[in-house]
Formats: sequence, structure tokens, C-alpha cells
Amino acid sequence: MSSISPASLPVAETRAPRPGAVVAVLAYAGITAALMQTIVVPLIGQLPELLDTSAANASWVITATLLSAAVATPISGRLGDLYGKRRMMLVCAAVLIVGSVLCAVATSLTPMLVGRALQGAGMGLVPLGISAMRDLLPAEKLGSSIALMSASMGIGSAFGLPLAAAVAEHSNWRVLFWAATGLAVVVLLLILALIPATPISASGSFDLIGGVGLTIGLVCFLLGVSKGADWGWDSPLTLGLLAAALVVLLAWGWFELRVTDPLVDLRVTATPVVLLTNVASLVIGLAMYAQSLIVPQLLQLPTSTGYGLGQDMLQMGLWMAPGGIMMFVMSPLGARISRARGPRITLALGAVVIAVGYLLAMTLMSSTWGLAIAVAVGSSGVALAYGAMPALIMGSVPLSETASANSFNTLMRSVGTSVSSAMVGVVLAQMTTDVGGVTLPSKGGFTTGFVIGAVAAVAAALVALTIPTRASRTAESRIEHPATEPLEA
Repeated sequence: MSSISPASLPVAETRAPRPGAVVAVLAYAGITAALMQTIVVPLIGQLPELLDTSAANASWVITATLLSAAVATPISGRLGDLYGKRRMMLVCAAVLIVGSVLCAVATSLTPMLVGRALQGAGMGLVPLGISAMRDLLPAEKLGSSIALMSASMGIGSAFGLPLAAAVAEHSNWRVLFWAATGLAVVVLLLILALIPATPISASGSFDLIGGVGLTIGLVCFLLGVSKGADWGWDSPLTLGLLAAALVVLLAWGWFELRVTDPLVDLRVTATPVVLLTNVASLVIGLAMYAQSLIVPQLLQLPTSTGYGLGQDMLQMGLWMAPGGIMMFVMSPLGARISRARGPRITLALGAVVIAVGYLLAMTLMSSTWGLAIAVAVGSSGVALAYGAMPALIMGSVPLSETASANSFNTLMRSVGTSVSSAMVGVVLAQMTTDVGGVTLPSKGGFTTGFVIGAVAAVAAALVALTIPTRASRTAESRIEHPATEPLEA
């Protein structure tokens, strides 16, 4: 396939990076991108009226972001390897701005969906930022910075909910999206001003056929999983989408193994460290998301149920916020553990801490402060695990695959969260109780959901412990010594 070759691009002037500024800008970019995932949650009940549509159609406002983030992440990662990570971060920031403006001015469903899809595409900032840190930061700052950047997804989501709820409650809903636009503009300006050009480590052309194939396969799979509960798990549409996903992704894998410049180098992803880290990432995504689905419902259910805690949307967000704070606090600790014991141990430890968080949730679910403690503990485990994953990945892949490998790992987490959403949704839909003529998830359903999260976290810890020890020990040192490559323009 003919394409612009990275080698033909002009070489940028070398600009010495300022480590503190690089970390601050990239972490802010990641948090801003993650904010977009939860910014509409307080509006879900109002969207049918605001956009003159049905509740079923309005649910696509969240689904569109999920789908676009999953599809855009591996594609932007590969483009970052080919044409420069800084350049692609600027593209992601620009897309985020356009999407936020569209949402702010939307008066109907279609422009809102387009805007939300563009906001989801901005999630490529996170893996691109992690990969750029490998090129721009000194060795002594790299581990803690990567851990913070990786945790930014959870930090942004945790803080986005109470902020969005406060704005939605006390101001016009469009202010949410104009604020998102302002945050994204700042991201773009900061990257332009403070992030130097990064080395172009890959050669070849972009695999357009592979990109299209992965997009079709992912959309079919994620649609089937995320909408299966609404459409019926045995409906022809759900089963057809899942079957199509299987066929398309198998064909995509066959093609990727035979193309000269694949979108995802499956031979690299099949190496033990990368493969097992991606498996652990998928299971960690499944484990951690159960908490995000269950705890908000418990907090907001009426006290008349006997187990609901009667909080409004803003109060619920504030009780969840300590989780984001703990992710910020625990990220540097995870980096120190990785340096001393290896990221494999940090990943396993993080999974165990997540499991402990679920055990606490089961025993403390009758009080708001108890759930806040459980969320804080579980989020601490997520921070440890999320910081270890990119260290393992980047310590085991060639420089030419850094961004695409990180993006694929991020995709695995997204797949895990989608599967978690489907599993917990089925449990809560099946285990119900009648309260004043209204069918609600039962206390047993919530407890079962916590058990699923705990079991998944233990499984992730066991997978992490199977990652080859030698590679785990050398992961930190390998990401600290990138080779010199031509710089992007």
C-alpha cells in the first residue's frame, strides 16, 4: 500500500525537554481525555428531553464514546510510531476540541453522537503520552511518570463525575461541553508549547486494511456485548454481531501475520511477557469496572430498599472521588515497587489490593463511608496495576512498536471493562427485588457483583505471577534507554 513514508518527513529541531513540564502536561492531557468518559453521566436521564429522542436512542451517547475510544486507540498508537507521537497527540487534542464543540451546540441526537464519538477518539492521548515519556524523560523520572500517566484514565473518570454533576445541577448542561472544550484547547496549547518532538522509531506505511478490519471486528464485538442486555442475549442481532466479530477478527489476525507493515505486530504480542500482560490487563479491566457499576447504584438507591443509601448524583460522585485521589497518591509508590521488585510483582500486588477492596465493599456496603473506603482501596490497586502494565509492555517490545503496543494494551483494558459491564448487568437484571411496585437489583445481586470483581482480580494476580521473571526484572531498564531516532517535524 502506498503511503507517506516517515523517513520523508522533515526533521524537527531538537528541543531539550523539561521533565517536570512534560510530566505535568501529559498527565493533564490524560486526565482531560478521561474526563470525557463520565461527563454525560449526570445528564443521562435528561438527554431524551434535551435531544428530543427516546431513552434507548439517548443511551448511544455513552456507547458512541466507548466504541470510538476502542477503535481509535490502536490506530492512533500505530500512527504515533510511524509519524511521531507528539504530532498524533496534537491530532487527538484537536479532535477532542471539535467533538466538545459539537456536543455543546447540539440540538438533536445526531450531532451529539458525532461529538461524543470524537471525544472518545481523544483517549488516544493516554497511550501516546506514555510512549512519549519513554523518549523524553530521564531514567530516574520515567517509572513514576509512566505510572501517573497510566493512572490518569482512572483519575479523570473519578473526578469527572462529581464535577459534571455539580455543573449539571447548578448550571446549563451546555456549560459541561464548553468547559470540556476549554480543557481540550489548553491541552493542545500546552503540547505545542512544552512537549518537544519525539523520535520516529518505525518505518513503512500505515496498514489501512488492518485498520478497517480491526474497526469492524471491534465495533461488532463491543456492540454485541454492550447492547446485548437491551436487545436480548439470544436475539439474532446480538448473536449475529458476536459471530461477525469472531469471523472478522480471525480474518484480521490472519491478514496481520502476512502483511509487511501490520497495524499490530501479532508476533510481538504473542511473546510471553506481552501476551500475559495483555491477558492480565483484560482481566484487570473486568475486575475494576464492576466497582464503578455497582457502588454508584448502591449509593443512589432509596433507603426504603433496606440497603440503598439515598444519595443524589452529586453526593454519589463525592463519595466516589477518594478513589481518584488514591490513584494519584499510589502511582509513585507503584513505580518504586516496580523498581525494587519488578513490574510483574506490582501488577500482581495491585490485583490483590483490588480484591481486598471488593471484600471490604461486601462487609461495609451498608454505609456511605464504608463504600468510600472500599472504593479508595480498590482504586489504590488499580493505580498499582495500571502503572505496571506499560512498564512490562515497553520493556518487551521494539522501539518501533512502543506506541502501538501500549495502545493495544489499553484496548485490552477497554475490552475487559465492556465484558464486566455485560456480566454485572446480567447479574443485576436477574437478581431483583420488588420495592413499592418497582423492580430493583437485590442486595444479593450487588454482593454477587462484588464477588465477580474479587474473583477476576485474583485471576489477574495469578496471571501476572506467570509473567517470566527475567523479563520482568529487566523491563524497567529497557524502557530507560531508547535508541536515538530521527525526530518528527
